Amino acid sequence: MIYSLNGTIIHTEPNAVVIECGGVGYKCLTTMNTLSKLPKTGETAMVYTHMIVREDAVELCGFADPSELNCFKLLTTISGVGAKVAIAILSALSPEQIALAVSSDDSKTLTKASGVGNKLAQRIILELKDKVKKLVPSGIVSVSTGNTAGIPAASGNVEKAIGALAVLGYSPDEATPFMNNVDPGWPVEKIIGETLKAIGRK
Repeated sequence: MIYSLNGTIIHTEPNAVVIECGGVGYKCLTTMNTLSKLPKTGETAMVYTHMIVREDAVELCGFADPSELNCFKLLTTISGVGAKVAIAILSALSPEQIALAVSSDDSKTLTKASGVGNKLAQRIILELKDKVKKLVPSGIVSVSTGNTAGIPAASGNVEKAIGALAVLGYSPDEATPFMNNVDPGWPVEKIIGETLKAIGRK
């Protein structure tokens, strides 16, 4: 399995980038969000990858950060969501926005992505919430409300963010240690984003 690519960008096109490593150019399907974060053609870049093997093709997908890769993997486990649909969703929305939409039953936000109708959006929310229930059996996020070890009280926006992070596959026990520098007064989306950045730096 190819975990990542680090090399020179030799070509880009909508939803794809070609990175040359050791004289071999690897074409990766990718999101418009990742493309916007990558440097110009001719410069060095690193992407996290996921390989999809089908009977008729082998495709490599590349992402600028682990949170986008993890969200892609989760989305592609949902019936009716293949690589192209997942990439379309992540081109229209960030992982934080997807997590927030799922945790708040906001199917309308998911329909902003090309190829995602209301029925598919509702299925995405339903199936991802089922995964959260398995991750957090009670279906309700509850952690200590103390400010122990610099972690903010899990109430209000922080608690909403913890629930949304569970949608992306991070249990409360995994997410809260990375919330040391979170301000409880921040918007939920910013709390999610900063926590994901901290997790990515571990």
